[in-house]
Amino acid sequence: MKGILILAALLTSGWSSLIPENLNPLSDEYIEAINNLGTTWKAGRNFPKDTSKEYIRNLCGLIKDNGNHLPTRYHDTEGVEIPESYDVREAWSQCKSVHVIRDQGDCGACWAHAGVEAMSDRICIASKGKIQVEVSAQDVISCDKNAGGCQGGHVEAAWEYWRDTGIVSGGLYQGEGCKPYGYPPCSHMVPGPYPPCGGMAKTPECEIECVPGYNKSYTEDKTYGKNVYSLPPDEEQLQIEIMKHGPIEVGIAIYEDMLHYKSGVYQHHSGIRWSTHAIKMLGWGVENGVKYWLLANSWNPYWGDNGKSTHT
Repeated sequence: MKGILILAALLTSGWSSLIPENLNPLSDEYIEAINNLGTTWKAGRNFPKDTSKEYIRNLCGLIKDNGNHLPTRYHDTEGVEIPESYDVREAWSQCKSVHVIRDQGDCGACWAHAGVEAMSDRICIASKGKIQVEVSAQDVISCDKNAGGCQGGHVEAAWEYWRDTGIVSGGLYQGEGCKPYGYPPCSHMVPGPYPPCGGMAKTPECEIECVPGYNKSYTEDKTYGKNVYSLPPDEEQLQIEIMKHGPIEVGIAIYEDMLHYKSGVYQHHSGIRWSTHAIKMLGWGVENGVKYWLLANSWNPYWGDNGKSTHT
């Protein structure tokens, strides 16, 4: 299973001068220049050469601050043993949702997908595998007016919505649940198995009802978050949170070189920052001495590195 990004735990700088600044960041020459660096990851063609910056920026639709600030939770680190590597998909393999890679299609709602993916996993983990549900991204995108829509959104507002209003079930496009996802998958890489991406979807209207034939009412189907909070930007705090409660939603900077990520441990070496992306963090590890975070993206199972994504 792909759809994963492996991100080095500490961003590396100092390589930018090795990539000529006059290269088109979506050109074959740019991809070749990345691979010639001989770094910890491999680049390849994902987006078509004529993809606009506006489309990619919309796809990575995390808007960082709308005035909402969740309380910060700190874990006691004394006596806690943190393993060198950890993967929620192995620790909680009985939870179906931890293995699912979603596809946001042409809707710039990474903020909603990463959130409901983590919510789904946490419901299963908190119930010790007894409750398996895929929380609906469609419901959040269309009905949480404070969070955003297909042109980007706010992570904290979505989690507050889960706590205060509740979110119904609904997973992949034409899948199961009260409100399955409404946008078809598209190819976030070339070549790909789906029709090409490239449009900018409009935010859907909020519908306070489940799909015909579903066995619960909209209100009965909702799940709620008991406590929602943020975490400090501290490696141990993030690791303890994941081990205790499950995956978390994080924001990462998207640089020009990252658009071409294919495999290995991604480290930023070239190009300017294009946008900010929300993504689900589900573990960590070490590869050839480089510490990394394991991240699940929402650009379908065919993107990325064999079900894992690493980032320094």
